[in-house]
Amino acid sequence: MVTEIRASRADYYRVLADNLPANALVVTSLGNASYLWALMHHTPQNFYFEDAMGLALPLALGLAVAQPDRPVFVVEGDGALMMHMGSLVTVGAVAPANLTVLLIQNGVHAASGGQALTSAILDLAALARAAGIPASENLATPAAFASAMGKAGHLEGPRFLVLSTRPDPEVVTPPIAFDPVLTKHRFMEGIGAPRYVPSMFGGGRLEGQ
Repeated sequence: MVTEIRASRADYYRVLADNLPANALVVTSLGNASYLWALMHHTPQNFYFEDAMGLALPLALGLAVAQPDRPVFVVEGDGALMMHMGSLVTVGAVAPANLTVLLIQNGVHAASGGQALTSAILDLAALARAAGIPASENLATPAAFASAMGKAGHLEGPRFLVLSTRPDPEVVTPPIAFDPVLTKHRFMEGIGAPRYVPSMFGGGRLEGQ
């Protein structure tokens, strides 16, 4: 739940960067969630969303299922989760053991102007547990987040970590151009996925087939 004195997104990102497994894949939602992560830890194994609120979690779920041997982390916002609550229920139902959801709880729709959420103090960890994700907890400090990251190898099923964060209305300038097509191709190369070759009337193929 949101606390009075909150850490910054960058504080939590430093912990994530320091504790990220070498083979991890990271999906970040739109706005500063992606811009700041690109600035602090840009790699081809990051998938940055742009102008698609609430869709980072569904993509990360599919990625976790498709890449079961790699840990998948997704950074999503509290406002975006409320827009697509069904994705949380689906994570609980599918329960990929390699998926960790990092939920930034800042109480606002930061990417669209900082509008307050309808319920900024909702217990999102309790909500996730009700959706079928037992390993869910509210974390108020980067130190608590670091401790939770250290326990990752000892828990079963997906994890849902709610990070109490102060809003960051100032837009961060990312170090790279955010082009969805470039992001897709860079990520596909980063995970070794074959490129899809479309055909004029459908029925495309994977490169090399």
